[in-house]
Amino acid sequence: MRCLVVEDEPNTSRYLCNGLHTAGFVAVPCGNAVEAQQLVDASAWDVVILDRLLPGSTDGMALLERMRARGDRTPVLMLSALGSTDERVHGLRCGADDYLVKPFSLDELLARVEALTRRRPTGNGETRLQVADLQLDLRSQRVTRNGCPILLQPREFRLLEYLMRHEGQVVTRSMLLESVWEYHFDPQTNVIDVQISRLRNKVDKEFDVALIHTVRGVGYRLSAVAGDRGA
Repeated sequence: MRCLVVEDEPNTSRYLCNGLHTAGFVAVPCGNAVEAQQLVDASAWDVVILDRLLPGSTDGMALLERMRARGDRTPVLMLSALGSTDERVHGLRCGADDYLVKPFSLDELLARVEALTRRRPTGNGETRLQVADLQLDLRSQRVTRNGCPILLQPREFRLLEYLMRHEGQVVTRSMLLESVWEYHFDPQTNVIDVQISRLRNKVDKEFDVALIHTVRGVGYRLSAVAGDRGA
C-alpha cells in the first residue's frame, strides 16, 4: 500500500512515515500543497494523509477540494489541530474520508488508515450494480443514470453503493454510520442527512423518477418504487 504523507512539520512527518513503514506501508513524505498536487497528479496512491494547515497560499483543504473537483477518489485522512465539531464536519463535507485531531495516537491513525484502505467484499464477484436506469461500476468507479455520467466524491460513491446493495430495504442511520463511515459519529450529527441530500441532488434532481426515499423516523431506502420521500 502506497501512502502519501502531506505534513510540513518534520518531526511529525518522520513519526508518521516510520509508523507507516513499520505497519507495512510505503510512505512518501511531502511538506507542502504544491508538491503534493504534483505527486497526486503523477502517481496513484492507496491513501493520502493530509495536514489541513500547510505553508504557502494553498492549504490542505484547498488541495483536497481540488482533488475531488477533478474526480480523484483517493481516500484522504485529514489531520488538524482544529478539532471542533464544526471544523470536523467541514472537513468531511469538503471530501475527507476521515478526520483525526492532533495530537493523535499512532495506533488509532494506523487503524483508521487500514480501515480506509481495506478492500470491501463485492458480494458474489459482481462488478456492476444497477437499479432502474442507475448504474454503478465498481471497477471503473463510474456512476451513470440513463447513460448520463454522475460525478461523485468517494464518500458519496460508497454511500450510493451501500444503498444499491440494499435495494428496496430500509437502512437506518446507524447502519450507514457503521458500514459507510466505518466508525461511530455522534448519533445526533446531521452528516448523513447532508450527504443524502447531496447524493439526491446528483442522482435524482434531473430525473422524473426519484430513487432515494426517506422513511420518516427510520432511515432511507433506494428503490424505483415510490415511497415516503420526505422533505
